Formats: sequence, C-alpha cells, structure tokens
Amino acid sequence: MPKSKKLYLFIFLSCIIGLEGIHAQQPVWDSQSERLGFHKVIVDNSTSEILPWYIPDDAARSYDHILDLLWKFWYTMKRDLNGLPYYMNHQVWVSDMSDKRGLGGGQLAMAISSWYQYYLYTGNPNIKETIKFIADYYITHSLSPTNAIWPNIPYPYNTMTYSGYYDGDMILGTNYTQPDKAGYFGYQLVKLYQMTNCRNYLEYAISIANTLAEHTSEGDEEHSPLPFKVNSITGETGVLKNYQNDTIGFSTYTTFYGPMMDLFLSLIELKEGNVNDYQRAFKAILSWMKKYPLQNQKWGPFFEDIPGWSDTQINAVTFALFIMNHTEYFPQWKKDVRKIFTWVYQYLGNKEWERYGVTVINEQTAYRVPGNSHTARQASAEIMFASLNKDSKDLHHAVLQLNWATYMVNKNGENYYPKDDIWLTDGYGDYVLHYLRAMAFDPDLAPA
Repeated sequence: MPKSKKLYLFIFLSCIIGLEGIHAQQPVWDSQSERLGFHKVIVDNSTSEILPWYIPDDAARSYDHILDLLWKFWYTMKRDLNGLPYYMNHQVWVSDMSDKRGLGGGQLAMAISSWYQYYLYTGNPNIKETIKFIADYYITHSLSPTNAIWPNIPYPYNTMTYSGYYDGDMILGTNYTQPDKAGYFGYQLVKLYQMTNCRNYLEYAISIANTLAEHTSEGDEEHSPLPFKVNSITGETGVLKNYQNDTIGFSTYTTFYGPMMDLFLSLIELKEGNVNDYQRAFKAILSWMKKYPLQNQKWGPFFEDIPGWSDTQINAVTFALFIMNHTEYFPQWKKDVRKIFTWVYQYLGNKEWERYGVTVINEQTAYRVPGNSHTARQASAEIMFASLNKDSKDLHHAVLQLNWATYMVNKNGENYYPKDDIWLTDGYGDYVLHYLRAMAFDPDLAPA
C-alpha cells in the first residue's frame, strides 16, 4: 500500500475511534526481573501493583484459565504404583515419586469441596465422576471399625503409602484420627447426596455425624469440644514426646469446626439421623466457639504434620466464613469477622511483596511461610465480607492477593507452594474453591 494511502487510513481510523482509543489498546503493564513462583512478576506500570501473569489486564479470564489448568493437571495426573491416581496416595507432587509421604489430613475432603464447586461452575461431567470416585474409594477404605469407641469415621492418613488403605495419623500412627477432618468429609457427603440423589452418601454422612455428636462435650479454655487427634479404638488423645520425654504434642484442641457444624445443620434441615443429638452438639460447639476462640483468638492447630502448638489461618478464616454464611447466629457478625481478619494480618501478614501493593498471608505461627491457598482464602473471605457488608473499599487489595497467588501455577497446571513443594492440598483442594468464592461474590472477577 502506498504511504499516502496508509496515512489516509490512519487518519480515517483515528476519526472513528479517536487517537485515545488507539493508545488504550497498548499494554499498560511492565514485566519485572523478579520471578515469583513459576513466572516473572507483571505490574501495572502506573501503580506498580501486581497483575496476574496470564492476560494481565483481565483478572476474570486469568482466574478462569488458572482453574482450567489446575483441573486438567489433576484429571490427567499419573497412576501410582498401586494403580490409584497419584493424589490418592501422596500429599506432595513429585514427578519421580521420590516423596513417600501419604495424604494430607483433609486432602480428599478438600478436593471434593473444590471440584464440587468447579463442577457447578463448568458442568463438566468428568469432574462429577472424579468426585464420586474419590468419595467412593475413601468411604470403602478409611472408616474406623463399627465396634471402636469412635466408630465409622475416616482415618486421614495411609501409614503404608501404597496399601490403598487409610488407617491412621501421619504423626501418631495407626488408629489415630482427626475428628475435625471427619466432619469436613461428612459435610461433603451430604452435598454429594444432594447432587447425585445417591442415599449411600447420606447414610455414611449420618454415621459420621452420629459418632461426632456422641463425643461432643462442652469444652473449656484448654480443650475443644472434640479433640484434635484421638485413637478411635481406645479413645485416647495423642500425646507426643521428644527424646527427653517432654510433652510436645497438642491433641486436645482445635477450632476447625465450621464444616462439622454445617454437617449437623444440613442433617437437621433434612430431618435425617439423630437430629436431637446433632442439635445438642451444634449448640455446644457454637457456644464454645463464641466463648473462647472468638474472644481470645486462640485458633490452634489444623495440619497433621506439626507436632507442637500452632495457630493457623485456615482455622480462623474458615470460622469467619461460617459466621458470614450464618449471620443469624452472630448479632455482631461484622465486628466478629473484622476481629478475625485483624488477628490474621497482625500475626500472619507477610509484607515481602509490599512493593507490589500486596500483603500476603503466612500459613501458621509455627511455619511463617506465605501460602498460595492461605492468601487466596483471605482474599475470597474479604470479598465475601465486602459484598455482604455492601462496602467495596477492601476489594482492591483482595484482588491483588488473588493476582499474587496466580504466580504459583505453572503452565502445565503444577501449583507450587512458595519456598516449599507442590502440595496437593494447598494447590488444588484448598485453592480452587477460593477463586470460585471470589467470583461468586464479585461477578466482575468471573468471565462472561
């Protein structure tokens, strides 16, 4: 084309869309030299705030793409030596199978929770079948004996990695279980029943709830209504000793009760199982949560591999989410939730990336390392709070947190825990759900 015609074409287009429109199509971001997770950091060149690594100027499409990568990685994950998908045997992804640790405590319940929501988001039938497989296999290979003191509840860990059976706890060994994780799994079974209309899921959920309700006490400042870890056969709570025979374990306290309370509430609403027992247990846990952790912010342990005391963000913010989902039980719910958020930032806020406008969240007081899942959880909880409170002032920072967490996802779907490993808990089950929650409460973060 002659130069004169090119000039006329440029002037013509300029008249139609304006020169300003042409400039608006140019990139508004800069790539930094620093790498975060798998990618170079990309920032808004006018504010220096962090943007997603994929389609930096479109957070919604970026998040959608990240979720798709994660699902494809999970769905196509290789089979293990015993024929099961790798995620049914291990808590950390290592391609050469050099990591011989078993599952994370809430790994399968977390996976069901996130993929369940992702199925509702996508309608992909393969997701539904994967959820059913995880639930079916875990139900038939994990439950404590019917004649145990704590019967019919799942063990969280496979003490023999390739056995195909879950029979204990990572630290305390065989026969030890974690009641809070049992409640989490039971609640997922109720949702599966509602999705599939398969009553078997409901019956197993009822069996789990019966055991948990039976053992629910009033609790006190040092003891939660149910222990964190307990021997299902003998009823003994686990006490760890070091080489000097000093007690270092804390097995009588946790606050991860939101999913268990939802289990009781859902069965009460369905009028299934021992409804009176569920009502009593629910009231006992709710009363204890209000009296102690909500006041003293003593949130306690969650993770199976920490032998001593630790306050964890997952416990604190999961209860904040429960409060927001059930404001009818919390007359001062806004104050309660803000108090929890304040505690998180005071004790677990990480300012290492503050130059990009974002404070990220450390995992727990015993392991002050920033987490992809924990930062995404905080973001989604704050977006939910802003939506319910009809106050958008905190939304901007929450989006920056979500942007930050995208950098841990590789183009092949690996999700790296910063400074650590590719955890199948944090990277998948405890990550996907938070982006979907953020999209639900702020539709601008969801693609059209």
